[in-house]
Amino acid sequence: MAAPTQLTQHLETFVDITRSPTQQADSLKAIASSLEKDSLSMNELVVEMDMYLTTTDNVVRARGILLLAEILDYLKAKPLDNAIVHSLIGFFTVKLADWRTIRGALVGCLALIKRTDVAGVVTAIDAEALARSMIRNVQVQSLALHERKLSFEIWELLLQQYSEAIMSMGDLIVYAACEAIDGEKDPQCLLVAFHIVELLAELFPSPSGPVASGASDLFDIFGCYFPLHFTHTKGDEANITREDLSRGLLRAFSSTPFFEPYAIPLLLEKLSSSLPVAKVDSLKCLKDCATKYGVVRMKKHYGGLWSALKDALYSSTGTDFSFAPESLTSPGFNMNEIHREAVNLLQRLVKQDISFLGLVVDDISMQTVFDAISGYPQYKEMPDTSKLDVLVISQILSVSAKASVESCNIIFQTFFVRLMNTLGIVEKNAAGDLVHNENSTVSTRLYHGGLHLCIELLTASKDLIQGSEDCSSTPGCAQESWCSMVNRFSVSLIRVFTSAVHSSNDDCGADVYLGVKGLLTMGMFWGGSSPVSRSEFEKILTTLTSIITAKSCKTVVWELALKALVCIGSFIDQYHESDKALSYMGIVVENLISLACSSHCSLPYLMILEAASEVCSSGPKYVEKMVQGFEESFRTSLSDFCVNGNFKSIENCSQLLECLTNKLLPRVAEIDGLEKILVHFAISMWNQIESSGVFSYDFNGREFVEAAMKTMGQIVGISMVDSQNNIIQKAYNVLLSSTLPAMESVPLTLTALEGLERDLSTRDELILSLFASVIIAASPVASIPDVKSLIHLFLVSLLKGYIPAAQALGSMVNKLGAGSSGTNISSDCSLEEACDIIFHDISSDDESGKVFCGKETILSKICLGFYGSLDLQTRAIAGLSWIGKGLLMRGDGRVNEIALVLMECLKSPNCSGHALHPSAMKHAADAFFILMSDSGVCLNKKFHAVIRPLYKQRFFSITVPILESLIVNNQTPLSRTMLYLALAHVISNVPVTVILDNTKKLQPMILEGLSVLSIDPVDKETLFSLLLVLSGTLTDSKGQESASDNAYIIIECLVKLTSYPHLMVVRETAIQCLVALLELPHGRIYRFRRQVLQAIVKALDDPKRRVREEAIKCKQAWASITSTGF
Repeated sequence: MAAPTQLTQHLETFVDITRSPTQQADSLKAIASSLEKDSLSMNELVVEMDMYLTTTDNVVRARGILLLAEILDYLKAKPLDNAIVHSLIGFFTVKLADWRTIRGALVGCLALIKRTDVAGVVTAIDAEALARSMIRNVQVQSLALHERKLSFEIWELLLQQYSEAIMSMGDLIVYAACEAIDGEKDPQCLLVAFHIVELLAELFPSPSGPVASGASDLFDIFGCYFPLHFTHTKGDEANITREDLSRGLLRAFSSTPFFEPYAIPLLLEKLSSSLPVAKVDSLKCLKDCATKYGVVRMKKHYGGLWSALKDALYSSTGTDFSFAPESLTSPGFNMNEIHREAVNLLQRLVKQDISFLGLVVDDISMQTVFDAISGYPQYKEMPDTSKLDVLVISQILSVSAKASVESCNIIFQTFFVRLMNTLGIVEKNAAGDLVHNENSTVSTRLYHGGLHLCIELLTASKDLIQGSEDCSSTPGCAQESWCSMVNRFSVSLIRVFTSAVHSSNDDCGADVYLGVKGLLTMGMFWGGSSPVSRSEFEKILTTLTSIITAKSCKTVVWELALKALVCIGSFIDQYHESDKALSYMGIVVENLISLACSSHCSLPYLMILEAASEVCSSGPKYVEKMVQGFEESFRTSLSDFCVNGNFKSIENCSQLLECLTNKLLPRVAEIDGLEKILVHFAISMWNQIESSGVFSYDFNGREFVEAAMKTMGQIVGISMVDSQNNIIQKAYNVLLSSTLPAMESVPLTLTALEGLERDLSTRDELILSLFASVIIAASPVASIPDVKSLIHLFLVSLLKGYIPAAQALGSMVNKLGAGSSGTNISSDCSLEEACDIIFHDISSDDESGKVFCGKETILSKICLGFYGSLDLQTRAIAGLSWIGKGLLMRGDGRVNEIALVLMECLKSPNCSGHALHPSAMKHAADAFFILMSDSGVCLNKKFHAVIRPLYKQRFFSITVPILESLIVNNQTPLSRTMLYLALAHVISNVPVTVILDNTKKLQPMILEGLSVLSIDPVDKETLFSLLLVLSGTLTDSKGQESASDNAYIIIECLVKLTSYPHLMVVRETAIQCLVALLELPHGRIYRFRRQVLQAIVKALDDPKRRVREEAIKCKQAWASITSTGF
């Protein structure tokens, strides 16, 4: 047991109002902790607190009772003796009569009735006594906010947990709830209050119960809150939104049918409100009330409901109808929230009671819309009122038909034959009866309104099937009248839609849109109960496919037909329509793929590829067929080029590979089995190249080589390791069959390397590039054969000028030895051995033994200009940069030596005693971009690169001080420019947090770099990247501190860049930076106001709009500052 003196001290601290809240909270926790650890018992505590609980000092008594209540709240999960709980709840119930201690009493009562899953709970008798005391003693609306919230929570828990005890109080509890809620305005309290109404309705469902008798009074109390006007404030700790309150109020409205006489008239009245939110809430609430109140009670309001629904739909529908391809699977016009909720309510009413549909079909507007349909053949000829009639009534009939099979039957029986008459499918005979005229000429009866209404009804019936498994799977559905009618007219309807597709000379017209949409709808009926026969379905596919294959350029109808075919293919795949899948495969997929494989097709090849890829992507089976077709097309086209020199064929190969890469590869995760298919395609590519032998015609096929590399690399990158190994082995075998292995005999001596030229044949360059792409994309655990020979091959190739070889070499040094458990990916070569081949096996034929730049590597000597031609120097620099990137990303220290060599190339003179050619120096400076930037072609996550965390930060910390020193000590303008270019590449590609941590040191160098790089337009992209870095420092508090010291230099630099002629975004960003400078202290920037405004005046006449807009903002901002501040 805690020492009495210590307990007394804690008690005194809490009841003493002069103590700080922190001290009081600590005392509370200390006492509660003692009770929790059983070092103090509840009886002992109450005995010790006796004087604080019974004193005549109102303040002390209130604090004492609050302390006991807070302790109980703290211990609500701790088991207590039932007798103790009984005594405590009785004590707090009595104290509710003492208004001075009301808060503590409420807290105590709430804490005790929250005890549900532990020993010691409030009994039903005690709960009833508490409720009666609340009614007798607690006037909720006279209390402060916190006490009101406690009161509502107590009522909520009593109704939830002690419903049987509370039920005996009858009318008394309902009147108490009315009194408590009346006039409440706090959102938290209202949320609980609305729930209390729900609980009361649940507790007293009887027509003779207190809720039924007091429904009018109760609804008057909470109904006045509708519609809610509430704006959530950021400081609201409870985080209650208007949506939360609205849902609570709507549940209260629909909680009992006894509110129907009061709720429905109110909701109908609010539907005429000018506030959109009031209309939305009314429609939502009406939908819920229709379900909860039942048909009998709702029937008397049907007239008002139908009138209000019509008004809501008319007022929320526009007349702008879209005939674009993206509207094929939507109503064709924008639907706001009011429209959506009105549609939901209409469907609920029709589904719940079919008699409501009588109001719909008997409405005079139905006749109006048929008059509009038959009076205006073209949609654009209709007046806006008629357009609105067509769109709204079509939506009403469609939604009603979709509600149930019965409603669908009624709609079709009432309107469908009339609609067929409008379209000329049925005609009046001599006796005046409407008969089906299958031989009618429909081309002259293409009324857009009729077509639209017909499509809406067909769509509704189609959706009805798809939404009901029973309907689609039972033969009885086919016997429904709507289905029989669609089946009866299906042939004629398809002919009408087909006629619409072919009728319009205006490709952008409504005819083709409605025709294609109609064919799409007819082609998407589900299951064996489909009213469209297989032969008619195949006619639809044939018509749409013929549009694709007949057009020589992309048109609206072509795009519509393609979209429709894709939708049908996706529908077949989603619903596993096996019969239709066979038809789709034969008519659509095979047709398009055969065109892709044909060498005599008159259509643009890109259009064929787009159509084939879009259509085939709608299902896995089609994808497999497409890839097989693309394999055949690639084989045929490549063979045609190799044998006949048909350059069109090799162009087709490039386009095919780009289509495969861009359309299909991104979906590899979505389509099961796609990886296996693509691996087969990659190996097939190698087989075809292998069988091609020597190309009969050489050509500058960079586009084809790049497309082939991209495809091959991405396939390898997404493949599993076993599949990668298969591709690597096949590629290696093809490599061995070429003349490339002969390069392994080229000695790594300067004499041999001096004469290297870019002399590979087209076929060998293709094989080298493709093999490099395989190595680039391979996983570190993949198996690469004969690594040492390949390193030799890539090294010679990069010195010949083949960049993919350099990238492959960089990837190899990045991944060697980085397999699982640290093992090498190849058993015949380690990273150390690979680096020895690259850096040390080149012989200089010079026995002097001189050491240059700290490392005797001939590759470095070539870079520095000791040996070789300019071309050899630039190639060596490019190769060294990619090798360095591979080492840098894995955290290998050898990259530091490479960086020193590259920096030495930028010096004038360097350690060779002379300066390099400007072109070689530019390559060396750009090497730092390769080292630091994120590459999309190699050494990235997609291609399984080994990436050590923070590698850019480490390289930055090593290279920047050296570059800074070299800039200070080099006075040659060319050398300084190149050093700044290298520095810009490093700074621009390091994470921004690094820049901000070093802003004070970097900002002067960045400004000087901007000045130097602005001279030559060749460096405009690097200039922009560096300017973005400066922009980032100016918008951060750390950077602003440094900018304050360099304000003059920054403004002078930015003012010059506002007129930079070579890149618009540089001018735009410079002006934005000037605005950002206004965050600096007024005294630092005011004196430059005139200089900035003079520069901005010129920018106001900039030829680019974006620059002018930023200049206006900048002028207004700088003009607003005065000599005394903003």
